[in-house]
Amino acid sequence: MGFELARFEGEVDEELICPICGGVLDAPVQAPDCEHTFCTGCIDQWLRLNPTCPIDRQPLLSLHLKPAPRILRNLLSRLDVACDFQQLGCGARVKLASAAQHAAQCEYNPSRPRLRLMVPSDQLAEHCCVRALRLLVDDIQAKNSKIVSQLRCEQAELRQAVHDLRRQLLSAGISPPAPLPSRSALPSAAGDASMAGDESLQLAWARSLRLARVARWGGVISTPDLVLQAVVRPVAGRDWLLLTELMDRAHERGWPDGVASLEQRQTNRRQYDSYVIRRVPGKQAVLLLACENRHMPPSLMLEPGIVMIFAHGVE
Repeated sequence: MGFELARFEGEVDEELICPICGGVLDAPVQAPDCEHTFCTGCIDQWLRLNPTCPIDRQPLLSLHLKPAPRILRNLLSRLDVACDFQQLGCGARVKLASAAQHAAQCEYNPSRPRLRLMVPSDQLAEHCCVRALRLLVDDIQAKNSKIVSQLRCEQAELRQAVHDLRRQLLSAGISPPAPLPSRSALPSAAGDASMAGDESLQLAWARSLRLARVARWGGVISTPDLVLQAVVRPVAGRDWLLLTELMDRAHERGWPDGVASLEQRQTNRRQYDSYVIRRVPGKQAVLLLACENRHMPPSLMLEPGIVMIFAHGVE
């Protein structure tokens, strides 16, 4: 069976598609006379029941098949394909020629050995994988708890910094900007007057950021943990004041329906080219602000916007 078309970005040339299964050719072979090309597995299964070419019905046997031309195999090997374990969370896109090698080493491969402990041979008989794994998990949880504590301390310091900045602005007679509304405080109508001031603030901020392009939408990290979000979040200043309100939209749970699942992202991929995208300075992350994307359908945009973090592919 061939590779599913949904795993490839953009259109795939018809010459690279198996006419039996409709997928991208896998181990392609060619009929000698008519030169029709098929997946090895597909044509072998077909010829067991029908000793003819499935396209033009000319007589054909398995022993007549020959490898596909080198140029076709080279074209196949250069295609970018999503990892076999994309649905388990891997966002990598690799050349088809190296897809099998990547899958064998992929951290999302459920059959890949995980524990990899070195056990002395004289202790092997008494070794318990469950006990060793529990110790490993306890160690990871302790490290994570330490990280969470550090992040909470930083959050408290940042809140205090914001409070001090607002107080300094007020003492100088300057009205501090209002923070972006939280999800629970969003107005029900797009034209709500309470959003007018915020939208002008968002537009001014957006125009101070560089326009970006996402070359590999498959590189999106749809479920970033708190540590990764903290890396993207600015440490202080105006960027923090605005971006911190959007960081709860950095997870697919906070995204609109049209981008909230792998299936929807594959279905709506072509529409993403219409987004106005701003790059988070110095990060593999982008902002999609509603004030700049009024042309997008509601299924692809939420007020006031969303943040998307990528492993790679932001230009």
